[in-house]
This record gives sequence, structure tokens and C-alpha cells, in this order.
Amino acid sequence: MKGKEHFYTFPDFPFLELRKSTNSGRHFKPHLHHRFSIGAIDSGEVIYQVAGAKAPLGPGSLALINPDTLHCCNPVGHGKRTYLVLYLDPAWCTRVQTELWQNHQFIPVSEISLIHDRLYHQFIALARDLSTTGAVDKKRLAEFAQAVFLRACAPGVAEPEPLPYIEEIKRELAKNLDKSLPLEQLARNHGLNPYTMLRQFRTETGITPHAFRMNCRISRAKHLLSTGMEPAEVALECGFFDQSHLHRHFKAMTTVTPGEYQRNFS
Repeated sequence: MKGKEHFYTFPDFPFLELRKSTNSGRHFKPHLHHRFSIGAIDSGEVIYQVAGAKAPLGPGSLALINPDTLHCCNPVGHGKRTYLVLYLDPAWCTRVQTELWQNHQFIPVSEISLIHDRLYHQFIALARDLSTTGAVDKKRLAEFAQAVFLRACAPGVAEPEPLPYIEEIKRELAKNLDKSLPLEQLARNHGLNPYTMLRQFRTETGITPHAFRMNCRISRAKHLLSTGMEPAEVALECGFFDQSHLHRHFKAMTTVTPGEYQRNFS
């Protein structure tokens, strides 16, 4: 059976995205998302790597990935898997968490996976309904997210504060993606030594500034492709040398080509 890939967004609910991959044997390069991710394997088995941890993952467990966290999830050997992933905007997640803990910032999950049969089946049903009907039940989604956060977050545990300028650098890396931003210029903009900045950025994020900017470019490319923009035009808009440059990096991080993404977007 040939693998199928489907991608969904919901115009009235911009905080939500869904990916549904069926019978896929494709492999991801380590990458990150700016959104909070909840995923589940419907069939097959994978090796799941996130934030330096590695674990097998199969049906019955939920994969949980905090925003801007390096990860990959690939099939064991030459096997194939079917999986579903929800991508949720951190600001929406924070509002959902506020009803539980009166927090003002997103509280990251402290677990990379959650073994919970009822929540697993709730997730599978929720994701399937989203992909088949396109209807979003905000109450149902919020209640599910709260149930996950209650089991996977530790709101009383103080998270280490990121260095303020690292957050500023991340914001700068996410802007003006069609232009080059050499490491030396980036460091100069923040009054830092390039090598010190590179070391501290990688320590804080697990990724280099260049790799972080590449992930931002892929995220922007996905958005532009979803609007119907031609891949060649998307490549230039996102700072790639040409369409083949976009093609290579897009496929490494998403397992599909820009054309496949556009054709399978709902």
C-alpha cells in the first residue's frame, strides 16, 4: 500500500494544524516546530527522539513536543507507520492552561510521551474527526488539551529562565527570511562575540542559529505553499537560492516535497 500524506488547517481556527500520514516509511531530519505538538502512532513502531532523549513509540502512547524543541520520529528499520499530529499555537495553549493554574506564560510539558489508553483513543478520535469533517469542537479540544497538561506538566517546578538575548536573537532569526543574516552581523546586532553567541545559543536551544533560521524558512514556506503560491516563488520569498534548494531542505524536514505538500493540503 502506497503511503499518503495529508495536511489540514482550519481558517476559522488559526491556532490549529493537523498532519495525517498513512503507511509512511519516510524519515525526518531533526527539526523543530514553533507550535506545541501532540502526536500518536496509529499503526507501526518508531524511534522517537526529542531534547536529547530517545524512546520507542507505538500505538497507545502520545508524543508530546514543546515549541522550538529539536526532535525527529522515524520508523524502525525499513518499517512503515501511520500517525497523526496536532500542532497547537502556544498562546492558545497558555489560555487553556490559565483555566487550570492562572499562569501567564506557556508551561512546557515535562514528559516527552504519555502512556494513557483513554487519552490516546480520545486523541485518535479527535484527529480523525478533524480530518474527515473539518469541524472544530473548541470545547472538546480544550478539554483534551487540559487533560494532557494535567498529566504532563509540572506547574510548581520553576523552569530555568532563558537568557533574554537568546529570545531576542530567535525573534530576529524569524524575520526578513528572504535576506541573508551572517553570524557575525547577528552577533554584532546584539553586542556579542560570534563564537560566544553560537555556543550559548546552541546550549539554550540545541540547535545553531543557522539551523533555527532554516526551520523558520521551512515554516514560512509551508504557509505560503498553503495559500497556493508557486514553489519557485516561495523559494525566493523564503531566502532559498532556488526551487531545488527549497526542495532539498523542505523534504528533509517534512518528508514531502513542496509540490506534494501543496497537492495534499486541505
